[in-house]
Amino acid sequence: MPLDDEGADRLGSADVAILGERHDNPLHHNAQARLIERVAPRAIVFEMIPQDLALSVDSETRADANRLAAHLQWEARGWPDFEMYWPIFRAAPEAVLFGAELSDPDVERAMDEGVAAVFDGWSTLFGLDREPDEGEQAAREAGMAEAHCGMLPPEVLPRMVEAQRARDAALARATLAAIEETGGPVAVITGNGHARNDWGVPSLLSAAAPTLDVVVLGQLEAEPDGPQPYDFWTVAPPPERGDPCEAFR
Repeated sequence: MPLDDEGADRLGSADVAILGERHDNPLHHNAQARLIERVAPRAIVFEMIPQDLALSVDSETRADANRLAAHLQWEARGWPDFEMYWPIFRAAPEAVLFGAELSDPDVERAMDEGVAAVFDGWSTLFGLDREPDEGEQAAREAGMAEAHCGMLPPEVLPRMVEAQRARDAALARATLAAIEETGGPVAVITGNGHARNDWGVPSLLSAAAPTLDVVVLGQLEAEPDGPQPYDFWTVAPPPERGDPCEAFR
């Protein structure tokens, strides 16, 4: 349902508030920052940060946008302009930072051997030792094809799905670590695809820790024409962006 004040209160009262985004939309990040102030999390999990870099952030580095961006190697690792994300860090300066970005070798291994190969005991906890059913697999592959402008060879799509499942698991694992270390509440900053209730991070948390109160926000760029896989959603206009398919061409 559309996010209103009552929905914002639900996010603020949850053990885990998952705040989705379109990565290059600054309005989505502004909304995340406002909600972070409301949630007042003890920890924030970022899809965009490796855990080793998150752990090594000190208070002096964290107080300066340029120093923090450099420390996190933000630009070098290909994420959109750090200035869009800076308000999120400012909104909860005392929250412990947790990183969930997988290394390239781990992503490659998931693609080659399956996600269970990367996560060992976590696979059973999250239910990753079971393959997605046919409907979910087909929907995931269709989403990957659309996101890559229909230019991926069909045989690559299952590998891309395994990479996505691995990133879901990394986010869920980091979220559970954040809960264990801080007691919560925890906010999770991630793309809308990982925030999905049906097969994203919330489903893995439900399997591993069913008593956790998890509430999810998806952030869209157009009014939806049907049910959405989030507890709440908002709409913000897209930024000016070039043809996203040009790079694939």
